[in-house]
Amino acid sequence: MGMQAVTQAQVKKITGSDILEEQDMLATEEPLEIRLSYYTQAGYTAKSISVTMRTPGNDLELAKGFLYTEGIISSREDVTETRHASDTNGNVVYVTLAQGVMPDIVRLERNFYTTSSCGVCGKASIEAVRTACNILDTKDHIEIPHSTIYTLPATLRAQQSVFEHTGGLHGCAIFDTTGNLVMTREDVGRHNALDKLIGAAIDNGLLPLNDHILLLSGRASFELVQKAAMAGIKVIAAVGAPSSLAVQLADEWGMTLVGFLRGERFNIYTGAQRIVI
Repeated sequence: MGMQAVTQAQVKKITGSDILEEQDMLATEEPLEIRLSYYTQAGYTAKSISVTMRTPGNDLELAKGFLYTEGIISSREDVTETRHASDTNGNVVYVTLAQGVMPDIVRLERNFYTTSSCGVCGKASIEAVRTACNILDTKDHIEIPHSTIYTLPATLRAQQSVFEHTGGLHGCAIFDTTGNLVMTREDVGRHNALDKLIGAAIDNGLLPLNDHILLLSGRASFELVQKAAMAGIKVIAAVGAPSSLAVQLADEWGMTLVGFLRGERFNIYTGAQRIVI
């Protein structure tokens, strides 16, 4: 598509009273529009449903992950085609739904305009999203040694290729319950990184992710917990802090939420029964 995840910029680096001019690497941020094509009695119709600021790359996964975590699709069979528009420099993705899959257009128009910083707006409470979330049975027998949790951030950092150059991207990864990395994605928007990851899981037939651990490179927000719940994830570990609503949501849906994972320490906010000390 001719777009790169990293952009060069000329900068002045100041150290004490010294000035050095050199090239710096920035995480690329570009708009991505998602256009939905769906079947009506008059035939297929196309509608723009979302514009998000993202780092180019894995755009088709991002579109599918977004549609899944927002309850528009429930399986990869709901999508018949996902492609970049040919005349938009890679900034528009078309997603064609299977016949019989009908989106709630009124809800789409009200809720689905996003930015890289805030994610989907208009979801002020748990009640507002409960009806959209296909939360799976929370009964399980997952047990994860606390020593396994310690190893996750270093593994993610080693895989964050663009972050290594720019320091400007959020990363997330899924691991199996023994700490083996399954896949990772990164983006300037933390919600985009997770949508890309879930989109990749859809493509690889991995959903539901109820026997995996999700690692977030930053904080655990309400929206990220909601997206994880939609994918069936039971265990979330975040390097940063969780929000109060994220903790409330994880507790209500029987999820394990770990925060402030740094070195050999972390806090367990909900679901402590799954972490073996």
